[in-house]
Amino acid sequence: MSSPPATSEQATPASAILFVFCAGLLFSCLDTSAKYLVLSGMDPAFVSWVRFATHLVLVFLLFRGWHNPAMFRVRNLPLQVLRGIFLFGSTIFNFAALRSLQLAETMSIAFFAPMLITALAGPLLGEWAGWRRWMAILAGLVGVIVITRPGFVAFQTGHLYALGSVLSYCFYVIMTRSMSAKESPESLIFYSALTPVLLMAPAVPYAASMPPDLFHWAILLALGFFGGFGHWLLIKAYKQATTTALAPYPYLQMVWMISAGYLVFDQFPDKWTLVGAGIIVASGLYIVHREHRLRLKNRTVPNAEDEDLAKKL
Repeated sequence: MSSPPATSEQATPASAILFVFCAGLLFSCLDTSAKYLVLSGMDPAFVSWVRFATHLVLVFLLFRGWHNPAMFRVRNLPLQVLRGIFLFGSTIFNFAALRSLQLAETMSIAFFAPMLITALAGPLLGEWAGWRRWMAILAGLVGVIVITRPGFVAFQTGHLYALGSVLSYCFYVIMTRSMSAKESPESLIFYSALTPVLLMAPAVPYAASMPPDLFHWAILLALGFFGGFGHWLLIKAYKQATTTALAPYPYLQMVWMISAGYLVFDQFPDKWTLVGAGIIVASGLYIVHREHRLRLKNRTVPNAEDEDLAKKL
């Protein structure tokens, strides 16, 4: 009997899926805690600054910065700073959006980021999407419009903050992709936390709003743990499996966000948010499917011309 043909496709390690699953839980705790703090009257800018300050301390300890020069060594400091600004913008806009939007709403809009990254990668990185992926991007945009309903009563300033957060995050990801070949992973993680801490330090005395009790202090200081440890788990996950293999699992975070919104804030998303979220998730999963198919095609194309044709599918 002949053995079945070998395939280069492998099952995604269960540990990698678990890491992504736990990271989603931690990121949900981060947003839930931030919403709780800003609703209690704390300034989103100060909450964001503390989140990065505690994150910075954790990164320094995790990578043993006292004898790890790779963490401080950079090839292009201005780009490192700009990348850190985009990450900070994503965070502060998100925290500001949480003042008025439900957790599920901000998460649904955030899920549009992978599609927007695909669109921006063309002009910024020269990685142009084919027409099928553009259709998925447009479908995702429809999902965002369903959630925000611009021009209707449902539209709020919080939706603008959420969209600003997504746009900042997209530029952060694109810069990460373009810089990762030249900068060390340690420096990328360290300077993305150091930049917001230093740039916002002069404004902290004016934006600072001290927690009223130990409980609020504990939540505030936990933000850095939720964010820092969550990103560390993602790094662990992507060392074991490809981005494509793990791409569907972050969408499970919607379950955590809906649950947290209901249990902590007694909020449940309306039907339009659920419909829009469904459209965005479906569009994102289709893009994941297309990336997977293109990788399989690119393994068998006989020459560069056919490979270029396959990428345009």
